[in-house]
Amino acid sequence: MTTPTTDDLVARHYEALPYPSRNPRDEAKRLIEGSPSALPEMRHWIFGGRLPARPRVLFAGGGTGDGCIMLAQQLADAGIAAEITHLDMSVAAQKVAAERAAVRGLDIRFVSGSLLEVERLAPGPYDYIDCCGVLHHLAEPAAGLAALRAVLARGGGMGLMVYGRIGRSGVYDMQDVFRLLAPEGDAPAARLSVARRLLPALPGTNRLRRNDAVTDHIQGGDAGIFDLLLHSRDRAYDVEAFVALIEDGGLGLASLIEPARYQPETYLVDPTLRRLAGELDPRGRAMLAERLSGNIARHVAYVVHPDHEALPPDPLDVDAIPVWSRTDGAQMAAAMGGDRVLKLTLDGLAYRFPLLQAAPAIARAIDGKSSVGEIAARVKIQGFERAWPATFAVLNGISRLFLRRA
Repeated sequence: MTTPTTDDLVARHYEALPYPSRNPRDEAKRLIEGSPSALPEMRHWIFGGRLPARPRVLFAGGGTGDGCIMLAQQLADAGIAAEITHLDMSVAAQKVAAERAAVRGLDIRFVSGSLLEVERLAPGPYDYIDCCGVLHHLAEPAAGLAALRAVLARGGGMGLMVYGRIGRSGVYDMQDVFRLLAPEGDAPAARLSVARRLLPALPGTNRLRRNDAVTDHIQGGDAGIFDLLLHSRDRAYDVEAFVALIEDGGLGLASLIEPARYQPETYLVDPTLRRLAGELDPRGRAMLAERLSGNIARHVAYVVHPDHEALPPDPLDVDAIPVWSRTDGAQMAAAMGGDRVLKLTLDGLAYRFPLLQAAPAIARAIDGKSSVGEIAARVKIQGFERAWPATFAVLNGISRLFLRRA
């Protein structure tokens, strides 16, 4: 009997348990949104606020379709024609993604195979490539990134996601546990049975049990448990290793997402500590922030081709148009409260962002159609020229507000 290779085990995994688990019927009642590849943030960070005409888009390892369905629907809602290709090695996962697209009436091309063969299976060039949660499952992540760079248009970019080593505290301990109790050669159903028995009985001191940033084993069903704890190949990155992967691959970093989570000042109050953090270079600052927070369980980045020239829009450009992502002005103004401190919880950590007095009025005035100049004329706030960039910096830092160009 032939012993299956790790590649065989990974392929078997995703055929048996397409990830994430999705029911196509749910498309009638909700759109799953997130990062990377939300239209407002992708357009802001990669294309300077204005998409190319009829952009060509590739989802490399698109799985059951969350990112692909999200962007395709957002483009359709905005009346933007695009060519979208979904590439994945799992026939079962692609079937789910195709059924979800059919429910929404979205035009997506589905191609079966490995992203390592993208030049043969789905030749570029592509203006935008999404590769979310895939590189860290490859034998050679750098080879996967190189294959994608080879089909990236000169003015284009990518949205990438890899697992965060520090924020996944406890995950790799438990993967070791399950390799002992439920060896990789066993049938997926048998391994899942062992995991379901053990997880409720973990000691209170277990690092996975204490990690609020990781919830797939709680909320993701069997597919979530298997992908998190029983995967045959899973590599996590700290932020400096992730940035090195990007730069060694000949790509430029446009932004880490959410930017505020990689800024030490988000976690530091003491003026002396903030000054010391401010003296670090960008990579050192991101390293410090990741280790202070301890809860970044996945790293998301927008990266660009080395010949890329478009810069993100300047918030001081009066012709730029602010647009929300996954929220609206009323919700954000309400979240600011009477004390004008924006409060939110991300991956188990409560964040507080102080804002200027004008921030709630500015938030309510943002309708996705009016330019910065038009908003300034409408709200008539003294000191708008100071309050607006400060408000934008906070809301862009948590990936809720972006800029587009008409």
